[in-house]
Amino acid sequence: MYLKKIKIGNVELENNLILAPMAGITNQPFRIVCKKFGAGLVCTEMASSRAIFYDDSKTKRLLNTDGEKRPISFQIFGSDEESMAYSAKYVSNFADILDINMGCPAPKVVKNGDGSKLLLDLEKAKKIMQAVVKNSSVPVTLKIRKGWDKEHIVATEIAKIAEEVGICAITVHGRTRTDFYSGKADWDIIRRVKESVNIPVIGNGDIVDEESAKEMFEKTNVDGIMIGRASFGNPWIFREIMHFLETGEKLEKTSNEEKLEIIKEHINLAIKEKGDIAVKELRKHIAWYTKNMKDSSEFRNSINKVEDKNELLLKIEEYFINI
Repeated sequence: MYLKKIKIGNVELENNLILAPMAGITNQPFRIVCKKFGAGLVCTEMASSRAIFYDDSKTKRLLNTDGEKRPISFQIFGSDEESMAYSAKYVSNFADILDINMGCPAPKVVKNGDGSKLLLDLEKAKKIMQAVVKNSSVPVTLKIRKGWDKEHIVATEIAKIAEEVGICAITVHGRTRTDFYSGKADWDIIRRVKESVNIPVIGNGDIVDEESAKEMFEKTNVDGIMIGRASFGNPWIFREIMHFLETGEKLEKTSNEEKLEIIKEHINLAIKEKGDIAVKELRKHIAWYTKNMKDSSEFRNSINKVEDKNELLLKIEEYFINI
């Protein structure tokens, strides 16, 4: 009933469970792992339109999707029409869907007028959307928060603007920028956005398990859901939600044996992509994978000094043998 295929422009997704774009998290290895567990759409880390405009090689590496299963959404952010238009044209050469970030709350992003800061200037936001839609050859989507703060709740207003200028779908995170990730996400505003437009609406915020996923669908009538922080160390959340929505029953929790295999696969994908430098970046993922497991804090402390892939794999094998 709730789990279904959805179309975003001319792109059909296998299902309506989507991995959120997250800086420093949704790189290629993590996207591949989440796709393996059934995510209907995965998204790149957000890329700066200015950095793309100035041909920054580090930023362009974020857009590497070689060998990945499609479709993939590419997210860009920025607040000047020229660089956003250029990035739209450039990125849509290899994206399936192009997403505009107007929701990021990070201080280093909003201080430049980007991300959720655009929720304070809807006329500017409209011009950005128009520039991107005009220059993209693939469907364009928009990700927003419900507003900047409680005095500026603009989600339904900006959703209507988005639909008017040709945006094909909109994702709403039910918090303001000043909320960051605190408090409870407001699902009522997501429902109101869904009622105000005819394009697909994706609900985001506080989806942490099977029950909350179903509840989001029930309370908001959204077309799809987007999962962010709940996927940390838990890529099988997509498989679990799919099964629950299809059958009403919960899968058995992922075994330690499977967990170990996925961690090893994630490590090997990361090393293949970046080399040994990836070992440091993997520490946070391994900490998430092993959270709440026996002696996990001691284990995390031990791997935080490791910089070699083989030593890392050896320590992980030893840990899983002994728990």
